[in-house]
Amino acid sequence: MLSSIIIPILVLSALGLLFGAGLAYASKKFEVKVDERVAVVRDILPGANCGACGHTGCDGFAEALVEGKVLPNGCPVGGAETALLLGKVMGVEVDTSEVKAARVHCNGRDSVSKYKFEYYGMEDCVAASQLFAGRKYCTYGCLGLGSCVKACPFDAIAIVNGIARVIEDRCRSCGKCVATCPKKLIELVPRTKEYSVMCRSKDRGPITKKNCDVGCIGCTKCTKACQHDAIHMEGFMARIDYDKCVNCGECMNVCPTMAIRRLNYVNNVQTTAHTSNK
Repeated sequence: MLSSIIIPILVLSALGLLFGAGLAYASKKFEVKVDERVAVVRDILPGANCGACGHTGCDGFAEALVEGKVLPNGCPVGGAETALLLGKVMGVEVDTSEVKAARVHCNGRDSVSKYKFEYYGMEDCVAASQLFAGRKYCTYGCLGLGSCVKACPFDAIAIVNGIARVIEDRCRSCGKCVATCPKKLIELVPRTKEYSVMCRSKDRGPITKKNCDVGCIGCTKCTKACQHDAIHMEGFMARIDYDKCVNCGECMNVCPTMAIRRLNYVNNVQTTAHTSNK
């Protein structure tokens, strides 16, 4: 009677020891080693999981950084402070000289744009662009319905006079607004670069001039005035090469339609000015 109780207990105990030893061996044999720095890096990152770094989220970036696939300044949301902390963890020097911010390349505010019709549909730029390319005669201009405002996780964009403008001190250059804009008007630009061509119209000059009072008409005066080869024509549209731009402002001074502007900040919101440097 007693043996019928003891024997099963001994068998189960032996099996438990056997399986436990097997699991212990397997855990060592098939162990996936994780660099402890991954957790440290992950704690430093802002946790936005926005994907602006090119990875699926902060976890993916942390692993890539530890594996040496990305640089410590690869997180645009964290900015210079995060980059420096990550550099200390990785034991490398970090260049934080170039900080970028989103810039909306359109100055077609309500007072200077011509409209085809009144729009009463969804407050969504993507939806509005499907209806005859939007209500403006300029089919390249900002629709001003705030899709970028809704996409920004940092509340860094506002609609001012019918067009989107960026609040610089809030912008973390995550790029979500860039991906959202159906007109492809938003670009991440180094904050040290003060001048922009505030137009992305690809129409010929007479058509652009008819559609908007401040559009680029492709006159090429800016390209001839720039002594640094920093502005070129892409079809009928002027575009600044920010790697070469030295903020001399000569392009703005000769622009006949004031399409080239110097970015000012009023209450940290991007506004534009057209004042000569001379």
